[in-house]
Amino acid sequence: MTESLATPNAIGIHDAEVEHIFGLTGPLSASVKGYRPRQAQTEMAKAIADAIAGQTTLLAEAGTGTGKTYAYLTPALLWGGKVIVSTGTKNLQDQLFLRDIPTIRKVLKAPVSIALLKGRANYLCHYHLERTIQNGRLSSREDVGYLRDIGRFIKTTMTGDKAELARVPENASVWSLVTSTKDTCMGSECQYYQDCFVMKARKEAQQADVVVVNHHLFFADVALKDTGIAELLPSANTVIFDEAHQLPETATLFFGETVSTSQVLELCRDVLAEGLSHARDGAEWAKLVAPVERAARDLRLAFPQDIVRYSIDQIALSSPFFEALETLKSTMDEMIAVLEKQAERAETLEQCRARSILLAEQYEKWNAADDGKSGDYVLWVEAFSTSLQLHRTPLSIAPIFNKQREGVPRTWIFTSATMAVKNDFSHYVSQMGLWDQPARTWPSPFNYQEQGFLYVPNGMPQPNSYEYMDAVIDAALPVIEAAGGKTFLLCTTLKAVKHSAERLRDEFQKRGLDFPLFIHGDAGRTELLDRFRAAGNGVLIGSQSFWEGVDVRGDALSLVIIDKLPFAPPDDPVLSARIAAMEKKGLNGFVHHQLPEAIINLKQGAGRLIRDEGDKGVLMICDPRLISKPYGKRIWQSLPSFARTRELAEVQAFFKKIRNPG
Repeated sequence: MTESLATPNAIGIHDAEVEHIFGLTGPLSASVKGYRPRQAQTEMAKAIADAIAGQTTLLAEAGTGTGKTYAYLTPALLWGGKVIVSTGTKNLQDQLFLRDIPTIRKVLKAPVSIALLKGRANYLCHYHLERTIQNGRLSSREDVGYLRDIGRFIKTTMTGDKAELARVPENASVWSLVTSTKDTCMGSECQYYQDCFVMKARKEAQQADVVVVNHHLFFADVALKDTGIAELLPSANTVIFDEAHQLPETATLFFGETVSTSQVLELCRDVLAEGLSHARDGAEWAKLVAPVERAARDLRLAFPQDIVRYSIDQIALSSPFFEALETLKSTMDEMIAVLEKQAERAETLEQCRARSILLAEQYEKWNAADDGKSGDYVLWVEAFSTSLQLHRTPLSIAPIFNKQREGVPRTWIFTSATMAVKNDFSHYVSQMGLWDQPARTWPSPFNYQEQGFLYVPNGMPQPNSYEYMDAVIDAALPVIEAAGGKTFLLCTTLKAVKHSAERLRDEFQKRGLDFPLFIHGDAGRTELLDRFRAAGNGVLIGSQSFWEGVDVRGDALSLVIIDKLPFAPPDDPVLSARIAAMEKKGLNGFVHHQLPEAIINLKQGAGRLIRDEGDKGVLMICDPRLISKPYGKRIWQSLPSFARTRELAEVQAFFKKIRNPG
């Protein structure tokens, strides 16, 4: 494999080869079914080849249909040296590893080895599986069946990757009992260390030319140093982030710190089990853990509501929260004191001691007043039905991420269909700290004017009004009927998903419309999409996870309805703190943060509609602010250049024409 040439005059050195590979008579045309040369794809590949040759950074936005995956993989496989490709989800990771990279490798006859690396929770652990089988502590018959499947699977799998065992759902509770965490891994002390799937995956990744990871894994490493990326990065020549628009949110998640009451309850469960197994005479274990468990539960009960998010400033000083937090810290200290004395009696007790100390430190650190950096962080709490999470989130990830990029010169590629707002990258650049780095955008090859309409219905009430969601359904029904189903209804909240599902079910029944409904939450995303495609006339109602990374080509999807502009809820503690910090600097929080965020999100949702040169359809945005507010123009100018209408009759005529093209 050719190593990259780090010279400033390396610009264009690979142009001729790129032209040939992507051209009419090149290897892609000859080998990939349905491949057609696209100018934007070729130009993007050249720009990436230049960045690799010069070991520089590039922000590359490419509209839907450009073929960005092949545009970055081709130069990466030929000239990238050791490459890390990081993508948005595990599904996309599998797609790159199983389909896209092998295709390009074969076409280019590139002698590169590839490896897939996921977080440790994705790999079976021999030690924990054996313990779970022996303990038999399973809460349901379903889990007993799943455990039997996993026991058979471990005998035949080469990788231990749970994605290979489709029979056991990814979210089945049994997985947490048969995988390890950083806290519960025995490391080189483990009797199964030689066969460990996590270690094997990391070893393969270190030796491979191209390693496929996901953003969660990449950034978790910065925080936890527990994903194997720490060993990979020093030797990498090229790092490519696909779906790079997701990085600010993912990095925020991992550069911050979160500690949860459920971690305390899990720890108590393990301390009790290990204490009784290895040091029954060392303490009254049940009496020791009971006050810690009670304190953790009391901390959750400090907020009687079901699901809430508060910044520390919003919690009244008289709230039982602060006292409950102190109680939890002191009961944990008592438990640690006993574990200190008993830890040497078993490796697993030593592990419980180490976990207890780490957790106690996190609770201590969360609101330590002497932390000089607290101004750079937002402290907030999030209550779920049975647990409470305490978060410490950085106001800006730019300085932390820049620190990551310092040191050895290497190529950094950031690519996505949605990073810019009307070709302006400044919002993304300021979030990631990528100032003064080259940024380029290539438009989609699709003919949006011919292929679709942007429809904003007349007479809609204001989005904050009580009757708004019903008005959305009333406006949507005739359009869904005209489209013959084949609809995505993308909602900004789960509440809206639920309400829309109830209304549409009733209306379809009343009107005798035989459109199958697929509702977010009724099954996993992949399963819902497969069923939607197979139905051919379905209506899928989804919230945030369906706005991006979803690809339904052809006739099954002809209408995408968006209920309202996706502005983040203003009561979000992190958003509020970021806006306050921006306004201190004289910036406008709405213009400089909320609006660009909403536009990037909306572009993702709108991108679900036209996925192929033959696709036709209507993007219906119900929110009247798109027309009535001064910022509306900036929003629709950032969307694909569909023909625009406010008339239902035009939309109905368009669908009629699709059905009867003659």
